[in-house]
Amino acid sequence: MPEAILDAIDRRILDALQDDGRLSNVDLAERVGLSPSPCLRRVKRLEETGIIQGYRAAIDPARVGIGVRAFIGVSIDQGKDPGGEGFRSAVIDMAEAVACHVVSGESDFLVEVLVPDLSAYTDLVLYRLLKVSGVITVRSNFALETVKSTDSLPLSHLKDDKLS
Repeated sequence: MPEAILDAIDRRILDALQDDGRLSNVDLAERVGLSPSPCLRRVKRLEETGIIQGYRAAIDPARVGIGVRAFIGVSIDQGKDPGGEGFRSAVIDMAEAVACHVVSGESDFLVEVLVPDLSAYTDLVLYRLLKVSGVITVRSNFALETVKSTDSLPLSHLKDDKLS
């Protein structure tokens, strides 16, 4: 993938849109110190290059009935599932899995899941996750309180140079 050159104005645009993706172009331009036409051209370039991947609504999990956030460390038997390909495929199909990372340390994968309650969590682990071929251990950590959560990328500390 080619590297994109982001300058201070691009970063201000991205920061503003991460704070409020529904800003009008006029409001965005005013916020970042541009006139509307060049601002719109920059936003279009950021979209076309894939730096801006889309716009979403931030939803409060508790208000839609999601009461449990868990982080599950999963270890895979590489002999049964080389590279964890079967596990990767299974977790992609799990709607409750909102993130999955290949990690170093005790586990091979770290999966973040959101479910309504402990009963739903138990069903997910016992009857779906542990049934995936190659899964040998799962270790769960439950979020008791969220201190900080953001989908925003920390761009303000980056320099005016190439970013990919």
